[in-house]
Amino acid sequence: MQNYEIGGSNKIKSFTDLNAHKEAHKLVLLIYKITKEFPKEERFCLIDQIRRAAVSIVSNIAEGFSRNTIKDKCQFYSLALGSLSELQSQLLIARDLKYLTNQIFNQIAQQSIIVRKLISGLKRIKYQNEKI
Repeated sequence: MQNYEIGGSNKIKSFTDLNAHKEAHKLVLLIYKITKEFPKEERFCLIDQIRRAAVSIVSNIAEGFSRNTIKDKCQFYSLALGSLSELQSQLLIARDLKYLTNQIFNQIAQQSIIVRKLISGLKRIKYQNEKI
């Protein structure tokens, strides 16, 4: 695996070391927990869509980490951001259908904002390193 130095002291050896992946993983676990409470008729509709989008976020972060070029890394981080936007849109639908309380929706929304900032930071760091 590749070793990256962030701030000169922390070595990133695996995608699991990335804060973006750690926080996205928390989001996935939260999504699976809350969607268990959705109506059963949504099992092959909204539940699957929400879960797939959430899993896609962490999967694209992992795949991006393993890519060799900055362009490839940024492409997968962009895909992760796209999946995050898809998830956020689906969560709005779930809230409006009253499958989520405002409190739970806000909790997930806050976690998704954290994930968005971290993925955007990864893209920014990779892009800046390419310019150096």
